[in-house]
Amino acid sequence: MAASVLSDEPYRQLIAGEWVEAHTNARFPVTNPATDAQLTEVPDGGAADAQAAIEAAVAALPGWAATPAPQRAGVLRRVAALMLEQQERLATIMTLEQGKPLAEARGEIAYAASFFSWFAGEAERIYGQTIPASVANKRLLLLRQPVGVVALITPWNFPSAMLARKLAAALAAGCTTICKPAEQTPLSALELGRIVGQAGAPAGVVNIVTCNDPQPFADTIFADARVRKVSFTGSTEVGKLLIRHSAETVKRVSLELGGNAPFLIFDDADLDAAVAGAISSKFRNAGQTCVCANRIFVQRGIYAQFAERFAAQVRNLRVGNGLEPGVHVGPLIDSAAMAKVQQHVGEAAANGAHVMVGGSAAAQGGLFWTPTVLTDVDAGMLVAREETFGPVAPLIPFEHEEDGLRMANATNYGLAAYFYTRDVSRVFRVAEGLEYGIIGANDALPSTAQAPFGGVKQSGMGREGGPQGIDEYLDVKYVSLGLA
Repeated sequence: MAASVLSDEPYRQLIAGEWVEAHTNARFPVTNPATDAQLTEVPDGGAADAQAAIEAAVAALPGWAATPAPQRAGVLRRVAALMLEQQERLATIMTLEQGKPLAEARGEIAYAASFFSWFAGEAERIYGQTIPASVANKRLLLLRQPVGVVALITPWNFPSAMLARKLAAALAAGCTTICKPAEQTPLSALELGRIVGQAGAPAGVVNIVTCNDPQPFADTIFADARVRKVSFTGSTEVGKLLIRHSAETVKRVSLELGGNAPFLIFDDADLDAAVAGAISSKFRNAGQTCVCANRIFVQRGIYAQFAERFAAQVRNLRVGNGLEPGVHVGPLIDSAAMAKVQQHVGEAAANGAHVMVGGSAAAQGGLFWTPTVLTDVDAGMLVAREETFGPVAPLIPFEHEEDGLRMANATNYGLAAYFYTRDVSRVFRVAEGLEYGIIGANDALPSTAQAPFGGVKQSGMGREGGPQGIDEYLDVKYVSLGLA
């Protein structure tokens, strides 16, 4: 049944409104991380394919930019409706290629669709401005116009949502796009491209290049001055490289990079709510999210009590194939991810951390890891210094509010942070004191289409979502008009 959701036709790239093979006719496999079985193959695009996508986007830009905003908004609303109509099929494809539980995949499709709905409205609200002039015979105007051709590079952990968050804003602004999904999860992006076409987007407005090696694609994109902007979600290390590459043609860049999210629980917190919040934040998508709790700081007075309650809930999490009913934690994405989790847990245990729950590969073998709780963790361990990106929860005690803030901020990253307290004054102090772009105060799932998403420090630059999200794809033009 699951295999039947895949396209009967071979998957191909989308360039200039046509489904095409790579220029070399090369293809690469897409596998299911839960079973290691090959699902299908997709084109292995390269520099020539990236160049063709650029030409298609350049050709489509004048027409799409000139399309009235209500018409662009209509296309976006139809995309959202089609995604929700096809939610089950799209979610199943996502689970097959990415591994997350089907319930989570369904939620991601709804979340992705919400960006098209939100930015449809934003397309209709791209307002200009009049500025008071200093002299009587001038009129000063401010126009907001699309940046132009943009490249969108997305990760494997949220293959629909991350593309939707970028693509919806770009299309709403009147930009044309070149999309490169992660090599592990290209099918969700290709399915979204198909839906955008069904919704009435003109040929060349959305182009999708799939490739196993992203380097030729990136080199081509960054070398062409007609590509005015690149939006990237991925590791901080790659983000730094893209900043360097952008200098040659002075491209605008938006970067959503790595995280090391703290989750603080104060001694006056609602303990049941804090446990539930920590579970949902930490173990969603098997811990493979850039905003998931990576370091759980618990105030000393409730540390033991929280650890017991939290561990009891973690023991109930079911590991397995995401297509099976009742599964909470699916596989890791690949062997490198598995090795990193094993290294982090092993290093912590060797240096004095206590493995309260889990701590080893799951009985299913392959890429499955048992949800793990570590206590007696200190800030020098890998699980506290690096982003584990797996189902591992290190619990770290702290004494006072100031200590918790200091420990939470002791990282180069600043994407998301969470805290639980019932003290209203503390809510304001901690929210203002945390050096992060996204704060969940008594809320483990703060992301939503109508609010800005993005980080500070080495977690990136720019924002996605909210009214700020469309600004990333608009240029501001000032017009000074002299009157006769």
